[in-house]
Amino acid sequence: MKSSSKLLYGIAAFLGLMAVIYIVGTGFVADDANRGGTEWAGVTALVLATALAIMLGVYLHFTDSRADILPEDWEEAEVEDKSGILGFFSPGSIYPAWMAGAVGVMGLGIAFWHFWLIALGAVLLIWGAYLLNMQYGAPKESH
Repeated sequence: MKSSSKLLYGIAAFLGLMAVIYIVGTGFVADDANRGGTEWAGVTALVLATALAIMLGVYLHFTDSRADILPEDWEEAEVEDKSGILGFFSPGSIYPAWMAGAVGVMGLGIAFWHFWLIALGAVLLIWGAYLLNMQYGAPKESH
């Protein structure tokens, strides 16, 4: 078992224990020290977080068993053992900021419940994502 799946199994065990403690704590003690009722929003959140951690741990457990040994699983690994090609990141692209602004416009539309603003933000977001993906696919003279 690799370190990533062990970590998520540990998180799942912790969240499961906290869910049990939360259920007992909210089920038997109220704010005025009288017998209270279970607070279901927190119970639901903790149980779903536990289930998510278990699902991710099982996924990583199965995929790590098919992969080679990673540098973080070596006992004597160095930092440079993990280094490699990370990919290409465009340093001068305006489109990530464009997409963040579009999400902000959509957020304002949702906050003030203006459907035209939500639609405008969605169109700007889709257009910005298209331009970001096609930034280096188009010929240089069309930039």
